Amino acid sequence: MATPTTQQKALEINLDPTQYGTFAEIGAGQEVARWFFRVGGAAGTIAEAVSAYDKQVSDARYGTCKRYVSRERLLAMLDHEYGRLGEKLAARRGHETRFFVFADTVATAGHSRPGHGDAWLGMRFQPQPGAEPSEVLLHARLLDREPTRQQGALGILGVNLVHGAFHSHAAPGELVGTLLDGLDTHRVEIDVVHFEGTAFAGVDNRLISLGLVERRFTSAALFTAEGEMVQPSEVLYKRPIVVERGRFRPITTLGLDILERARDQFLAEPSMAGEEPVVLTEMTLRDLAEDRPANDHRDFLARASTLCSLGFPVLVSSFARYFRLADYLAQHTTKPIAIALGLPTLAQIMDDRYYEDLEGGVLESFGRLFRSNVELFVYPQRDERSGRTITLDELEAPGPIQHLLDYLTETGRLQPIRNFDAGCLGVRAEVVRAQIERGDAAWESGVPAAVARTIKRDALFGYQARS
Repeated sequence: MATPTTQQKALEINLDPTQYGTFAEIGAGQEVARWFFRVGGAAGTIAEAVSAYDKQVSDARYGTCKRYVSRERLLAMLDHEYGRLGEKLAARRGHETRFFVFADTVATAGHSRPGHGDAWLGMRFQPQPGAEPSEVLLHARLLDREPTRQQGALGILGVNLVHGAFHSHAAPGELVGTLLDGLDTHRVEIDVVHFEGTAFAGVDNRLISLGLVERRFTSAALFTAEGEMVQPSEVLYKRPIVVERGRFRPITTLGLDILERARDQFLAEPSMAGEEPVVLTEMTLRDLAEDRPANDHRDFLARASTLCSLGFPVLVSSFARYFRLADYLAQHTTKPIAIALGLPTLAQIMDDRYYEDLEGGVLESFGRLFRSNVELFVYPQRDERSGRTITLDELEAPGPIQHLLDYLTETGRLQPIRNFDAGCLGVRAEVVRAQIERGDAAWESGVPAAVARTIKRDALFGYQARS
């Protein structure tokens, strides 16, 4: 079946007499409402079209806010317009009408703002007449160079959202898949889609974030410890960052100690006086794909649940290499970035064979990694044969790589983690997981207490309570 065009979607909405609502758009013209006016029949769909461009007018209508292109402003718009719609029309036609409000707040490129556009869009709607409203919120970057093309992309994206909310709310994954109909990822990046309300009962927004990265709608998606999808700048903007990449299957006492000791050492630096860093965990699609069957999301949710039990936001990314992670984080902050990792991982990413597709090899990789204000905090390892603890100071690299290692250490870009818990060095996630699966209670000593409680409560990683 052919994908309907933007015009067909808008007309289908207009020809449905049960759908009636308001379009409120700030910052890029009436680009979404324009589609519904253009195709005909809009009188049966649009109760009102609002465009409060002036900041004082906007504040008088929706209240003041710190940032005009933000989730906060979008929600204020939806609240205000949906309330007005209900007050005016619910008594007269509420028994036969599915009311909705579409809203967007947008900054497109212009003379004073070159580059990509930034947009928050939302749809609050009734799936059936008289039902409690549900909503879809999304954040998009408009990547065209010309402002007029950014506006055009916004109009198509908005029509897709309105049509998807009414026609695909029973299948949220399909709804997400239709958002870029008539567009592509060279024109629009979507890094947040958040579902809420009875129409989306049972939807796990963490899976939605994973789906955005899997579909290549974005290179990375972030959700909080509460499982709420957020725009990265909502969490990372102008903040120092500590991040650990891992499989976290599950996170062990070793994984937690790596992160906490790196954070403590990072905070002790003079440049961090008075700062409180964001502490993140990151999982890549590559690591997720290696460890789970196709389309089996239970493993991903198990990892996410255990990480969130420790209070950490989770970043899901397509970044195979560390320098791409550093580039991404540096887009959202100018403050220092600390990457926590173990010695075996450092040895791997300093191996020139790992970069055979890069013309500059490991030098290019590390040049890009440390281009931003990045430091690597390196946790020691235990030699399995001798039982000896090996630290960064004792790491030996082959040939000229040793000179690079020495330079990075001397300049402070590579730092050994010194106050580590030696009792964690022997903990291995694969051993812990095998113990969980066979019912060996020894697994509990290998994970943080909050993680153990979560594994037991939700029966994660093959855990089965003893009868």
